[in-house]
Amino acid sequence: MTETQIFEPEGRAIPFVDEGDGPVKLVLIQEQGLAADVLGVAAHYLAEEAGFHVLRIGHRADEATLDERVEDVVAVIDHVGIDDTWVGGHGFGGTVARALVAAHADRANGLLLLGVEDVDIAVAPAIPVLIVQGTEDTDTPAANAEALHATIPDRSSIKTIAGDHLFPMHHPIETGVIIEEYLDWD
Repeated sequence: MTETQIFEPEGRAIPFVDEGDGPVKLVLIQEQGLAADVLGVAAHYLAEEAGFHVLRIGHRADEATLDERVEDVVAVIDHVGIDDTWVGGHGFGGTVARALVAAHADRANGLLLLGVEDVDIAVAPAIPVLIVQGTEDTDTPAANAEALHATIPDRSSIKTIAGDHLFPMHHPIETGVIIEEYLDWD
């Protein structure tokens, strides 16, 4: 797999992995505070097997507000040179993705949430949303996904995978295939 790089705008050390060069662009934001790279294998599948350009972004080590984390992600996206992209994340990474898309809807083709946190962030108008939910996830329970889906039923879809909050790590290929099929890139 591709090595983690560090981008340091204004001294902020933001880890990221950039892999693949396909026409479908996908930014994935990691869950915060996990020792393991939960999205690594699914992202690698999407880059190598599905032909996506996947930019996986972690979190800087210091404390930061949600708005500062959004700025970090935008800085890395600009650094890599990605324009139109799907933006998504796992758990808190999905919350950062929601905030980014709400603030910069013109930069996003859609929103991908791998486990939905219960937060009050409106989904930008006209943005399609794919929600992938672990059936046994107690960190981001299915009720959160269903509540979000109920607010935008005409442009959101929920797909489930057996497992807990770490389903992208325990079932990475299944997670990748769901994303690939939703984005309709075969």
